Amino acid sequence: MNTEIRDPDEMHALGERIGRLLGAGDLVILTGPLGAGKTTLTRGIGAGLGVRGPVQSPTFVLARTHPSLVGGAPLVHLDAYRLSDATELDDLDIDFEGSVVVAEWGAGLVEEGDSWIEIVIERPVGGDAEGVDPETEDASEEPVEPRTVTVTGYGPRWLADAERAAALRSALRESGSERGAGTDRGAARERSAEAGTEQNGASE
Repeated sequence: MNTEIRDPDEMHALGERIGRLLGAGDLVILTGPLGAGKTTLTRGIGAGLGVRGPVQSPTFVLARTHPSLVGGAPLVHLDAYRLSDATELDDLDIDFEGSVVVAEWGAGLVEEGDSWIEIVIERPVGGDAEGVDPETEDASEEPVEPRTVTVTGYGPRWLADAERAAALRSALRESGSERGAGTDRGAARERSAEAGTEQNGASE
């Protein structure tokens, strides 16, 4: 399943819709070049889950845990960019079963288990990533050109559950097809970020 995402607001909206479908034990493997919009998408997932923000790139600490504000599962935001191999994950002591884990750069490093979602964000060939640094990607990652986002569900949580799989397809379709709501979504995203800041950020 794939769609074209035109701007940061649509990327955030896609993440929020996906976040509403996730629960404890769900794993999202997120892949894309620097500046593709991975943290923007994760921020939307956090909003959909109703966790404490702000959700930012966790590069300096490798992983951040955002507790739920609505009695649901916490979000663990993992940046595997600096990991040399999968064994280093053991030192992080991540609760995969009790959390929703979003792993940026996680392909090939994070063990998927029996079910997971893979999200691949592609920018146009020759897309401009100038000024984007892996340690400060969050500050510079706003998509300028449209991105192609491909979402694939694996395992019984997403293949055997027809209702859940249909909801995932709907989230992708609706986020890519929304038109004329960019201003409203942008304002909502700013309000969400401000609220998260007031709640003293995520626990690490």
